[in-house]
Amino acid sequence: MIEEFSNSYFNSLGKNGLSHQLTQVKLGSPTLPTKIVAVGLNYHDHIQEFGHEVPDHPILFIKPSTAVLEPGGTILLPPQSNQVDFEGELAVVIKQTAYQITVQAAPNYILGYTCFNDVTARDLQRIDGQWTRAKSFDTFAPIGPWITPELNPDSLQIITRVNGTIRQQSNTKHLVFPIYELVSFISHIMTLLPGDIIATGTPSGVGPLKPGDRVDIEIEGIGILTNLVRKA
Repeated sequence: MIEEFSNSYFNSLGKNGLSHQLTQVKLGSPTLPTKIVAVGLNYHDHIQEFGHEVPDHPILFIKPSTAVLEPGGTILLPPQSNQVDFEGELAVVIKQTAYQITVQAAPNYILGYTCFNDVTARDLQRIDGQWTRAKSFDTFAPIGPWITPELNPDSLQIITRVNGTIRQQSNTKHLVFPIYELVSFISHIMTLLPGDIIATGTPSGVGPLKPGDRVDIEIEGIGILTNLVRKA
C-alpha cells in the first residue's frame, strides 16, 4: 500500500502544468520517509576530525520520521542539550521498494537527491556512547529544498554556511563508501521503501548552532537548504 501510494504521488509530480515563483509558495519536505537511514564516519576528513579509524563497513543509525523539518523551518534547540551541531549531507531518496539489490542495480532504485542536515546533540552523543537520543529530536532532520533526479552523485561539491560563513566544504568524491554501495549495503539489512532517505555522511567542519543562527547547506546540482535556529 505504501509503495502504491508513493509511486502514484511521485508519478503525479509536475504534471498539472502549473508553475509558481518560489517567493509565492512555502515548500514542504520533498519526501515523507518512513525512516531515515544515516551513515556515520563516511568522509575521510571527518574521520580524522574526530580521531576515529576508517570503518570496514558503513556505520548506520536511524533517525525517526518525526525529526523531519521542511526547508525554511526552524531547528529547535532542546533544553536537554548544551551543544547542538550542524552536519551538512547529501541525501538519497528511494524510488521503489529495494531489498537485497546489487550495486549495479542501485541507480534504478533512486528517485533523486536532496540536501540534508543531520542535526546532532553532540554532548548527549558523548554521554550516551551511542547516537539515538542525540540524533532524534523533532526538527533534527531538515530535508530539501527539492529532489533532483538523474544527478551523478560521485563528485558533487557540498558547502555548509552558518550566518553566511563557510563552515564545511568538501566533495562527495571523498566519501569512504560511495552512494550505490551504500544503497546496496543497506538493502541487504532492511527493506527500503519509496520516499525513504539515506543520509550519506558529513565532511569535516561540524560545529555548534545557537539561537538566531541561519544554516545553509548547498550541494552542486541541487540547490540550498536553509533553516533558522531557536530555543525549543
